Amino acid sequence: MASLNKVFLMGNLTRDPELRYTQNGKALVSFGVAVSRKWTTPEGEKKEDVCFVDVSMFGKRAEVISEYFSKGSPIFIEGRLQFRQWETQEGQKRNALRVVAEDFQFVGQTKKRGGPSDAIQGGDKAAPGDINEEEIPF
Repeated sequence: MASLNKVFLMGNLTRDPELRYTQNGKALVSFGVAVSRKWTTPEGEKKEDVCFVDVSMFGKRAEVISEYFSKGSPIFIEGRLQFRQWETQEGQKRNALRVVAEDFQFVGQTKKRGGPSDAIQGGDKAAPGDINEEEIPF
């Protein structure tokens, strides 16, 4: 039987990315993304549904996300679903479904984090607030 596990999401970060490193020194970033869906009912009422998704990414791209994204930043993610199950110390069963990002793209303006004022940064050839693609380390 054939199978496919592919996810595409475009939304905004719900919190600042949390960067840490595995015991082997590999970068791992975790963050949340809010993805909204808007529609109009047959009666003309406007509705909106928001889905909150936990996302992880490994490697050099994890470091890039940590540097260039913050809460509220728009992002496009390509990845796969991962389901985890575990038991707490109290014996309660828990599970979680998250997206493991394999690639991402900048959407709109992006902040470069870590500066003195956390101001929007850009390269010499970039318009104010845009990221110069030559500066991205991948």
